Amino acid sequence: MVGGTPLSGEVTVTGAKNSVLKLMAASMLAVGTTTLRAVPDILDVEIMAELLRRLGCTVDHRHRAGTVDITVPEDLEHRADYDLVRRMRASICVLGPLLARCGAADVALPGGDNIGSRGLDMHIDGLQRMGADVVNEHGYLLAASAGRLQGASIWLDFPSVGATETILMAAVTASGTTVIDNAAREPEIVDICTMLTAMGAIIDGIGTSTITIDGVDDLVAVEHTTVGDRIVAGTWAIAAAMTQGDIIVRRANAEHLTIALDKLQTAGAIVTCLDDGFRVQMDRRPRAVDIVTLPYPGFPTDLQPQFIALNAISEGAALVTENLFEARFRFVQELARLGANVRTDGHHALVRGRSTLSAAPVEATDIRAGAGLVLAGLVAEGTTTVYGVSHIDRGYAGFIPALQSLGADITRAEG
Repeated sequence: MVGGTPLSGEVTVTGAKNSVLKLMAASMLAVGTTTLRAVPDILDVEIMAELLRRLGCTVDHRHRAGTVDITVPEDLEHRADYDLVRRMRASICVLGPLLARCGAADVALPGGDNIGSRGLDMHIDGLQRMGADVVNEHGYLLAASAGRLQGASIWLDFPSVGATETILMAAVTASGTTVIDNAAREPEIVDICTMLTAMGAIIDGIGTSTITIDGVDDLVAVEHTTVGDRIVAGTWAIAAAMTQGDIIVRRANAEHLTIALDKLQTAGAIVTCLDDGFRVQMDRRPRAVDIVTLPYPGFPTDLQPQFIALNAISEGAALVTENLFEARFRFVQELARLGANVRTDGHHALVRGRSTLSAAPVEATDIRAGAGLVLAGLVAEGTTTVYGVSHIDRGYAGFIPALQSLGADITRAEG
């Protein structure tokens, strides 16, 4: 890519990666065909589809329509093998549905992005409190229950999205009432609860830190439209600010990005809320802004690399504090190859803005780092090459064509 062109135009956000993968897993809770709409055409959806097929489901992914039909049989397999699970950490989300449906689940310990440890202790503790036996043997989590899971009161030490989802999906058909305290509140959690409720689940406290689930005997297959991807929407917003452009983002909920959009306004951008999204305009060099990542509704860790890239070309200096993933700063050394002045100390990064960056070859280490490096390349002098773009494919559907439609001088080299 060749930097220096302000981006302008419109983009439409597809369904959220961090929601649709869990919705696909949740479909296994009901026999029949569940249809998911606004499904992003990304690699992780293909991996999850193949995992569900191996578990006995029939999956039809209609790419152009953005639709996935998942037909779930009466009898499911319950083993999720390493060759797929290692490619995508979100595949652990099949643990709860399989245990609820089959009374057993053998799930390989997951892989995915190299951004730090994300332990499964809270998943395991929650399921054990519901009566399951869970052990870690030979690289697999082996979970089993003698009969139906039992409702329980579960306190999460941290509002983990993954643990909340696992316990939630296991609890909807458990016997009795389950209460999850200190639950995650992300819009993606709300989206899963919305679909489960349509399937017949009884859930109270949706969107709050205390979720109460009254177990039901059976759920039914439904049609559901995936919530818009707030991280992709936020990435486009940052792209507008960094390139001093003007981008309208459709099918995005500004309320899901309150803090991030406020930070962009502090940086000097004009943010206008629209009926079906928002518009971000910038006509000057950004001002540096401090950020602190926290669980929702705090600043999202998945936008932290993109904001470091923004601060790298801003006026002044900013402190970025990462509270969720200790290895999220690994991409900083790649950003430094472009001339960024970033110093890290533990979970803090001090970014001193420079007026220009200089093009160089760089390597994407995870989805969001890849996006951040592309944004940096769009404002760097010269031609920047980003390697490892398969990471970006896992989270951004049609990223390069969308950038081209906004005026970016960018191409993708195959191979």
